Amino acid sequence: MSIKILIADDDSDIRDILKLTLQEENYEVIEARDGEEGLKIIRSKPLDLVLLDYKMPKMDGRQLCNLIKKDLLLQHLPIIMVTGKGEVSDKIDGIDAGADDYIVKPFEPKELLARIRMVLRRTQRDLEANPLTRLPGNVAILNELSNCIDRKTLFAVCYVDLDKFKAYNDKYGFEHGDEVIRETARILLGATKELGNPDDFVGHIGGDDFVIITTPDISDKICEKVIHDFDKISPSFYNEEDRQNGFIIGYDRQSKIHQIQLLSVSIGVVTNELRQITHVAEIGEIGAELKKLAKSMERSNFVKDKRQKLP
Repeated sequence: MSIKILIADDDSDIRDILKLTLQEENYEVIEARDGEEGLKIIRSKPLDLVLLDYKMPKMDGRQLCNLIKKDLLLQHLPIIMVTGKGEVSDKIDGIDAGADDYIVKPFEPKELLARIRMVLRRTQRDLEANPLTRLPGNVAILNELSNCIDRKTLFAVCYVDLDKFKAYNDKYGFEHGDEVIRETARILLGATKELGNPDDFVGHIGGDDFVIITTPDISDKICEKVIHDFDKISPSFYNEEDRQNGFIIGYDRQSKIHQIQLLSVSIGVVTNELRQITHVAEIGEIGAELKKLAKSMERSNFVKDKRQKLP
């Protein structure tokens, strides 16, 4: 998969120079002419790095950088600020706004490429992050679950899944589906940051499946917050007609027409409060069972494991 880099600069000549330099290294380049256009692209496309001009119309580099770094879903996106020669205050402001590095115009192409490689290496997590949400992927999730078992402390693993997502994707298309996935990730991060422990973990298994790893004492509150926030935003994913109807029209495998409810969220919560869990596979098996039960209820809800393991 090629590395995608956004160039946000109002100077078309600078954009052309940057584009040629980056394309020679087989980077995929996307362009924005001002900060507002840059923000729109950043929020709609999965990117690996942003080259951001400090001085732009509509929204300058500092403002755009601030917005990116305050967004829970985008804050890990690396940014290199491009500043004018000798403008020390711009460099300082850029770094203060959260930029990962800066380069001064005019620049040497080799230096720019070296800085890009350095920033990409530095921001590369050991977690093969999901390209859509930038959340930790399966390797990191498995490591985190193993750590929970090894520490022998109480844990709660919340398996989060969207209901009716395939039907939504079929009707509205993958771009809209991707936006639903990104918004779901934002909701999970927001709820965990607000109500969770400092070291709680949010991961993206893939598709519309996520995981939150926290402690049993606060897992209920996090789940309730996720459900509340998702149900509040869910209608906005639909057009006016579907929103008013409260359903969309879909087809089953026999091509029969069905009324399909709007998107909801189901959560299965696995804990070791009442049972000893000694292997990661146990967590997955119990989680799948609980999530299936939650999904059978036809509305957003969560089911927490309260059964004791038989001796």
